[in-house]
Amino acid sequence: MMAGSTFRKVKSHSWKKPRHFRLLEDGLNIWYKSSTPGFLVSDVEAVRQGHQSEVLQSIADEFPPNLCFTLEFRGRQGNLDLVAETPEEAGAWVRGMRKLIHKAKNMDEKERLDQWVWDWFLKADKNKDGRMNFKEVRKLLKMMNVDMNEDHAFYLFTMADTSMSSSLEIDEFVMFYKMLTQRDEVWKLFQDYSSDGEMLSRGELENILRIEQQEGDGCVEHAQELIDRYEPSEMGEGPGSMSLDGFQLYLCSQEGSIFNTSHKDLYQDMSQPLSHYFLSSSHNTYLLEDQLRGQSSLEAYIQALKRGCRCVEIDCWDGPDDEPVVYHGHTLTSKILFRDVIATISEYAFKASDYPLILSLENHCGVEQQRVMAQHLELILGSLLLRAPLGGEAPQQLPSPQDLKGKILLKTKKIGCETLTDEVSDEDETVNPDPDSPSTDQGSAECPPDPSKKVESISAEYDYEAILSKIIEKMCPLLTKSHSKLKMSRELSDLVVYCKSVHFRGFQHAQAHYKCDEMSSLSESKARKLAKEAGADFVQHNIRQLSRIYPSGLRTVSSNYNPQELWNVGCQIVALNFQTAGLEMDLNDGLFHQNAGCGYVLKPGFMRDSELPFDPETPQEHSGYAPLRLSIQILSGQQLPKVNQKEGSIIDPLVRVEVYGVPQDLAKEETSHIQNNGFNPVWNETLNFIVHNPGLALVRFVVEDHDKASRNDFVGQFTLPFTSIRPGYRHIHLLSKDGTSIPPASLFVNVSTSELTSGPD
Repeated sequence: MMAGSTFRKVKSHSWKKPRHFRLLEDGLNIWYKSSTPGFLVSDVEAVRQGHQSEVLQSIADEFPPNLCFTLEFRGRQGNLDLVAETPEEAGAWVRGMRKLIHKAKNMDEKERLDQWVWDWFLKADKNKDGRMNFKEVRKLLKMMNVDMNEDHAFYLFTMADTSMSSSLEIDEFVMFYKMLTQRDEVWKLFQDYSSDGEMLSRGELENILRIEQQEGDGCVEHAQELIDRYEPSEMGEGPGSMSLDGFQLYLCSQEGSIFNTSHKDLYQDMSQPLSHYFLSSSHNTYLLEDQLRGQSSLEAYIQALKRGCRCVEIDCWDGPDDEPVVYHGHTLTSKILFRDVIATISEYAFKASDYPLILSLENHCGVEQQRVMAQHLELILGSLLLRAPLGGEAPQQLPSPQDLKGKILLKTKKIGCETLTDEVSDEDETVNPDPDSPSTDQGSAECPPDPSKKVESISAEYDYEAILSKIIEKMCPLLTKSHSKLKMSRELSDLVVYCKSVHFRGFQHAQAHYKCDEMSSLSESKARKLAKEAGADFVQHNIRQLSRIYPSGLRTVSSNYNPQELWNVGCQIVALNFQTAGLEMDLNDGLFHQNAGCGYVLKPGFMRDSELPFDPETPQEHSGYAPLRLSIQILSGQQLPKVNQKEGSIIDPLVRVEVYGVPQDLAKEETSHIQNNGFNPVWNETLNFIVHNPGLALVRFVVEDHDKASRNDFVGQFTLPFTSIRPGYRHIHLLSKDGTSIPPASLFVNVSTSELTSGPD
C-alpha cells in the first residue's frame, strides 16, 4: 500500500478514471490526486468487497466482483468506488484497509496525540528531509491556527533545538509541541492539589475526583485506575502518582468528557410499551438530496440505519414490469426498486441497533403491485418481519422494544381500521400543505428564538421554497390534488401488526375509540398547532399511542423543523431529513447518542404518567417541578479547525451555549471572540442558565469564527441531553457540521448545577 496502486475510480457507468492511491508513511493517511487530495483512514468506516454499491452494481457486467471494492465513509460523505487491475491487488487493499481501520479505532489517547503530532511534523517538513527549519515552523504555526509573535516563536524554536542545528528533528519537534500546547488552566488545577508541584499522589487525585469532578463513591479505586491508564512515566507506576502529562491525558480522554460515559451504554429500561420511547426517525429516507430532483439511493437507507435510525420511510409507486418503485411521486427524483430497498434494509436493519425497526410505508400502488410488495417483504425479510401479535392475541398495550428485539414492523393502512376507500397514503399534505404551514423557516433557526420578539424577516431558504411550491402548483396540478382513492390488498394489510395507520380526528375521538396499535401521522404544522393549543392532551395521547410527525411539503430543499417542539409533547416518531446537516440533526444526534445509540430513548417519567398531566407550556404547574441552575465556565479551546484553508487565515473563535427544551428553557449565551487564535484560545467566561425542565432539555455547544461584516462561520459543535452532563472540569470533543469527530478539537469547561432555591431572575 505504501508503494501505491492505480485503480479506476468509478462515479457512474460512464465515469471511470484512473487514480493513483498510496498509503503515507504515517500509516493513517491515504493520498490520491483529487480536489481534496487524500483522506484519513479514520474517516473510513468500513470496506465492502465486490459489487456492494449501486455504482459498482451498474458496471457488474464490465468488471468481476473480485476486482471491485468500496470505501464507506463516516457521516454524509459519499462512497469511494474502486476497481483494481488484479484480484490480488484488490484483496491486498481490502485486507490492509480493514487492519488500518481496526488500528485507528483502537488507539488510546496518547497514541492519538502522538499520531496528531507526527501528522503536523510531516505537513511542516516541506522539503521532506526529516528536519524542520524555522521558516517551516512559521508556516506550521499558520497551519495550526496560531498567530504568534515571531520573536516568541523563535524563542520556543531555540529552546527545542537541543542539537543546536538550527532545525528540529522529530523528538525536538515533540518538545516544541509540548511548549506550544502548555495549558496554564490545567497546570493551575494541578498545582491547587499537588503538594510538591510535580506530581499528584493518589490521595490528591482522589480529592480532585471528589471535590472538583463531583464523583461519589469509588473515588479511591477510580484514582488508581486513572494512574494505571494515563500516567506515561515510570514515576507514576504502581500505587504511585500522576504527573502533569498524565493528568492532562486523563482530562482529554473520554473519561474526562462532559458526556456521562455510563450513558454511552444501554442504561435505560427497555421493557416499557413502545409509546413510552422516542425513536430516531427519518423522512423520505431514500433521498440523498432535495425533494424535487434529488437522487433516490439505497445508500441513503444504509446511512440512516448506520446512524441508529429506527423508523425509515418508503414511498411506493407502481413501476414497470410489475415491480413497485420507490421515489418521491410526481417529481423528478430518480427511482429505485422496492425489492432492492427491502434487501438493503434486511442487511443493515440491525447493524447499529438490535431494537425494532419500523418501515413507514407510503403506499401509492394499485392492488396488484401491493401484492408484489407483500411477497418481497415476506420472502426477503423472512423471520425478521413481524407478521402476528406476540402471543397471538389482540394487544391491550403496545409491546416493548425488548419484546420486539430483532423484528421489523410494517406501518401503513390496514383493512378494517378505516374504510377501503380511505386514502392509502398518510402524508396527504406533502405537496399541498395545510393552511397553517409556516411561511417562514422558524423551525430551522440557528439559535433558540427570543419569544419576546416577532420574526421580522423571511429566511432566504424558505422564500426560495415558497416560490418553488407556487411554481409546482401552477405547472403540475396533479401534485396538489388528493391522491387517487386506492384500495388495500389483503396480503399487504395482513402484514400490519402494531402500527396501523389511521386518520387523526382529535384527542377526544382517539381516546373514545382507543386501540393501542393504531397510530396517526401529522404534518409539522398541524402537530405544532396541537402542541401549542392542547399540549397536555397531546402528552396524554402519546402515553397510549404512537404519533409520527413529518416535515412540511414546502421544505423542498430538504430542510428540517425543530424536533424539540414535538418531543416536548411526547411525539415518538419525529421524522427528519437525515441527509441535511444542521441544528435540527444536531439535536436529533444529541438526543439519540445516549443509551448505546440504539435509536430508542425512554421518555422522562412525567411523560409516562397518566395520573399527573404535564403541559410543556407551564412546567412550573407540574407537581414534580424542580428547576436547576446551570453554570458553565468556558475556560479554553484546543486545536480548533480552520474555516478558510487559505494560508495565513486564522479564526477568531467564540463559544455559544444554547439550551433547547420546553419553551421557558429556550436560551442562548455566548462568550466574546478571541482574535487570531484557533489553536489555544482562552476565554475564562461564565455563562449561566435556569433550566425549568431538565428531563427534556438538550444543551448545544457551538464554536464559530467571528466575522463583524457578515454571518459567523461554523467551526464545530457538540449537543447532549442535560441529564447526560457530568459536572466538573470537562472537555467537549467537537463534531463537524456533518456530525463526525474532528480530533483533537475540543473545549475545556467547568460545569456545575444546583437547585434553584429562589425564584427565577
